[in-house]
Amino acid sequence: MALNKVEICGVNTSKLPVLNAEEKDELFRRIKEGDEQARELYIKGNLRLVLSVIRRFQNSSENADDLFQIGCIGLIKAIDNFDTTLQVKFSTYAVPMIIGEIRRYLRDNNSIRVSRSLRDIAYKAIYTRENYMKQHLKEPTVAEIAQEIGIEKEMIVYAMDAIQNPVSLFEPVYTEGGDTLYVMDQISDKKNKEDRWIENLSLREAMQRLNNREKHIIELRFYEGKTQMEVAQEIGISQAQVSRLEKNALKSMRNYLRP
Repeated sequence: MALNKVEICGVNTSKLPVLNAEEKDELFRRIKEGDEQARELYIKGNLRLVLSVIRRFQNSSENADDLFQIGCIGLIKAIDNFDTTLQVKFSTYAVPMIIGEIRRYLRDNNSIRVSRSLRDIAYKAIYTRENYMKQHLKEPTVAEIAQEIGIEKEMIVYAMDAIQNPVSLFEPVYTEGGDTLYVMDQISDKKNKEDRWIENLSLREAMQRLNNREKHIIELRFYEGKTQMEVAQEIGISQAQVSRLEKNALKSMRNYLRP
């Protein structure tokens, strides 16, 4: 999803207005009196908030314009329901509303089919969570949500997990020093450690061509099934260094094995 566009949904993001505290208070006073023009000004003055939120979903395959529109719906709902007597910043209240609206959209457009009953449980839990945060200004526990809607907490966790968007193993987590770390680098393999391709004796021969540190990293990663973070902690270097050494080692082994 491209978020570096200047114009999204016909809005020039580089020229969005910024409201100061006094302007926000005055506009909200007018909004409460039914002033539609004040409402429009307040929406425009907070569109940067929507932009900042949709950046959290930049790895999504959804179109930036679509997410921006959905985020604006969340912003409008936040404006219409915000209680100024709570003594909290509008952004503190609005961000969860915008995120919730976008997540609902992504769930409803998920290509993976989830049973209706699980969806209903998940939506009830989400609705209860949002109401709880609105009333108590803090995140509820799963037990508190379960008690409120009368459903076992294990079922709530299962339902929430079922509606999550799948993540590619090749999705980048972060980049450090030019080395990109992917989701697959964070996952350990506890099951098929001895019956994989690395068991091949020719690979043993290729490993002998590595230096001691590279060989140790390959053994920890592919024989013991440890994550790069676990390897980094064990040998006392950064995860980025582990990633770099692992890539170099695998490249050397491929070059040796290539006919």
